[in-house]
Amino acid sequence: MNQESAANNSNQEELIIKNKELSIWEALLPILALVGMLFYNVGFAFGDDALSGSNQFILIFGAAIAAIVGFYNKVSYKQMMEEVANNIKSTTGALLILLMVGSLAGTWLISGIIPTMIYYGLQILNPTIFLAACVIICAIISIATGSSWTTSATVGIALIGIGDTLGISLGMTAGAVISGAYFGDKMSPLSDTTNLAPAMAGGELFSHIKYMTLTTVPTVVITLIIFIILGFFQNTSGVPQIESQLEAIDGAFTISPWLFIVPVLVIFLIVKKTPPLIALLAGTLLGAIAAIIAQPNIVLAIAGADTLTFNSAYIGVMKAITVDTAVETSSAELNDLFTAGGMAGMLGTIWLIVCAMIFGGVMDAIGALARISETLLHLFDTVFGLFASTVFTCLALNITASDQYLALVVPGRMYAKAYRDKGLAPENLSRTLEDSGTVTSVLIPWNTCGAYQSGVLGVPVVDYGFYAFFNWISPFMTLLFAAFHIKIKQLTVKPVVN
Repeated sequence: MNQESAANNSNQEELIIKNKELSIWEALLPILALVGMLFYNVGFAFGDDALSGSNQFILIFGAAIAAIVGFYNKVSYKQMMEEVANNIKSTTGALLILLMVGSLAGTWLISGIIPTMIYYGLQILNPTIFLAACVIICAIISIATGSSWTTSATVGIALIGIGDTLGISLGMTAGAVISGAYFGDKMSPLSDTTNLAPAMAGGELFSHIKYMTLTTVPTVVITLIIFIILGFFQNTSGVPQIESQLEAIDGAFTISPWLFIVPVLVIFLIVKKTPPLIALLAGTLLGAIAAIIAQPNIVLAIAGADTLTFNSAYIGVMKAITVDTAVETSSAELNDLFTAGGMAGMLGTIWLIVCAMIFGGVMDAIGALARISETLLHLFDTVFGLFASTVFTCLALNITASDQYLALVVPGRMYAKAYRDKGLAPENLSRTLEDSGTVTSVLIPWNTCGAYQSGVLGVPVVDYGFYAFFNWISPFMTLLFAAFHIKIKQLTVKPVVN
């Protein structure tokens, strides 16, 4: 946003407040209504299915309530729609990145890149350091797939079974699986939450990931140390049986370390500060080439053809890029892992972002977010107070709204201006959202993440919650950094002050 548009937005906000000063309760009414509706929708009506569309409509309905408050305070419909349009426009880059992430995941699956990562990752198992190995394996797979849910539902289940045969507590194993899965989910550019957090805060994807390493790496190191120590006190027996999984992967894909060339090249482009869209497009195209060279049979199967020609290769690759793709193996446990949604698989998240921008845009236009931010800044006058307020809001939404995405969306929109007013870069907000919103959702039994993980792994939240060290240490780590002002990134351009 340039300074002229920022000034215009500030002037518009000031004009709205002058028409009639918005009370804090009027500003909070749409948010309280939104949380209440979401709590019912997720907890009593749709459950895990709420993300398929009903939550998105509730965001629009929340925007309608905010609009009524705006009309009462003499804010015009035109002003609201202009702010909604500006909000949606500001997320254009994030929406395009999400589409490219979907396409990249598709070609990296059929090329064997993701299966190769999983194949070599499984082989680092060692009974002596089993719990720490669980963290590392799940982190690798979650980074490769961008999904903590898929990781837990596939390799996580296998690790639970292996841990049980070794006599290790199911709660410990589940905690290690979830710790690794959520580390990878946070740090993977393929993850929808990793894309969603900077989109809400007004930041950029790879800058967000780089800034997250400051709190995430120490947290995962502490987690690994704890699990290594716990491992020395385990009386393990037996040998982990992973041969069947390795044979299933090797039978379905051509596994080769040469396939690592593609992710290495993409990482090189990212390190060289190549624009994300270009780096992801390059990764998609390189993955497509690798698929045709290394996995021609898979490409033919997806295309429904018998002979590899330009047309059959084109059809197979384009299907992987755009729609659902699945590669079957001889292991039913692994089949769910080797699926990708392509660009179509990202449309649900894009839908959620657009609806969130509608809600946020109306809240912006009526002056509600500014009023809430102003109140919070008075209550929390320090930088640490602002960080702490963000953490507690994310936790509260995970508990009350029972949805991980909304624990990122609502605070992201609510606090963005407060961080700018403090001269803090958006990476501070996006990192705090992930350190508190993304990872703690799995610690709430009635949250969609907690319900899913406990159901899939067969371990109640109360059993694994304490051992999910990465997940509950993360918010403390971000607060520690804020309290001692460690690596708090400032805005390079100070916000406009009227």
